[in-house]
Amino acid sequence: MKKTLKRVGLLLLSAGVVLGIIFFTQYPKLTVISGYAAKDMASQVFLAGRDPESVRDNDLQVPLISLSEAQVDGEHRAASASVFGLQSRTAVYRQGLGSVLLPKGTALPEKAPSPKRVMTPSPLPYPMGQAAPADSIIPGVDYGQLRKGIDQAFRDPEIQRTRTVMVLYKGHLVGERYVEGFGPDTPVLGWSMTKSVLATVYGILEYQGKIELETPAPVPSWQGDERKGITFDHLLRMQSGLAWDEDYSGLSDVTRMLFLEADMAANQAEKSLAGPPGSLWNYSSGTSNLLSGLLRQQFTTYQDYLDFPYREFIDRIGMHSMVLETDFSGSFVGSSYGWASTRDWGRFGLLYLRRGDWFGDRLFDTDWVDYVTRPTPGSGSRYGAHFWLNADRGFPDVPEDMFMANGHQGQHVFIIPSRELVVVRTGLAEGPDFDANAFLREVLAAFPGAQP
Repeated sequence: MKKTLKRVGLLLLSAGVVLGIIFFTQYPKLTVISGYAAKDMASQVFLAGRDPESVRDNDLQVPLISLSEAQVDGEHRAASASVFGLQSRTAVYRQGLGSVLLPKGTALPEKAPSPKRVMTPSPLPYPMGQAAPADSIIPGVDYGQLRKGIDQAFRDPEIQRTRTVMVLYKGHLVGERYVEGFGPDTPVLGWSMTKSVLATVYGILEYQGKIELETPAPVPSWQGDERKGITFDHLLRMQSGLAWDEDYSGLSDVTRMLFLEADMAANQAEKSLAGPPGSLWNYSSGTSNLLSGLLRQQFTTYQDYLDFPYREFIDRIGMHSMVLETDFSGSFVGSSYGWASTRDWGRFGLLYLRRGDWFGDRLFDTDWVDYVTRPTPGSGSRYGAHFWLNADRGFPDVPEDMFMANGHQGQHVFIIPSRELVVVRTGLAEGPDFDANAFLREVLAAFPGAQP
């Protein structure tokens, strides 16, 4: 009997030790999980106008994040989340700035500047204005095949998890579809599509003669070492040489930055070199937020920084649904937190299809498109300057000249100049669950000369 009790005791002790190890090693991750849930819930509800239950049942039902419990505080326009009652985090929504995670023990200032926006609706039909799209039949388009192509994206809702699709051909809206709860005006989180939006702001600055891409980035802490050679071009091409771990499966550079840091721009600036500037390619959300912080330095006042992307780009082409969320320090989260409706993401793609000319209003030089679509050495021809490319034929059934703004969970703005097409797809799944190549192949078949 004593031997049995001793064995049981040892088993319980061993189990306790194992559970203790698991708890203490996994406990720090809980704050990332609860931070993700709180931030996403606050933005989805107060920025995108989504129903909290729908967000819980869909957006938060992803590995690990599903362990969280999120609650909405409508009175204070906030959301809180925890995991098994532990590591509670809170995110607060601010009009014009989006939602922000509060560092523990802090509160937001009572008053904060917000972007001054001019959003006068244009009576012109979409995409030029805010009126309904022109009801017209474009010669040469096989609309039956186009419906088949759009069907491809929604064929298996439980696996593909597509939410919205929209197709622009020669500047005309020729097809779109939305699942229940979403429509043409519902803001959708672009995740890393925001990187391409941030790059566009740099393209506008260059066109206006306010910045040169070969200029070394003005980071004071870099001036005494090799990092002083890092240029804006290196940063836009993810070739800074700075160490960075873009791993979303646990505690890493990127998850610490997005869900623990108050000042995301400072995160990458503190890193040491893993190689000389320009010597290697390393995809880094930290780089994008560093660029956002450096962008802030281009202006004499914080208000000018907030206003510039909207005045010179976003509202200028009618993307009135777009919101660039800021971090706790007030900088745009240029890596991840840009929201816009599907139609406004389509406007963004059309601006690039038109090579910076918005129906007679030029925002950036036509050469900027050549710059962002030139393959970056070391990327395997998959990446340009804050845009993804098909130069490596990663999409084998799609023309090689396609370039893309891509985001987590399969957010895409596909721009195909040789076919005069912009295709937008948003959802909650990416490859292999959502086969973007098969989807685009079917859509392309609806247009003249569709085969690559």
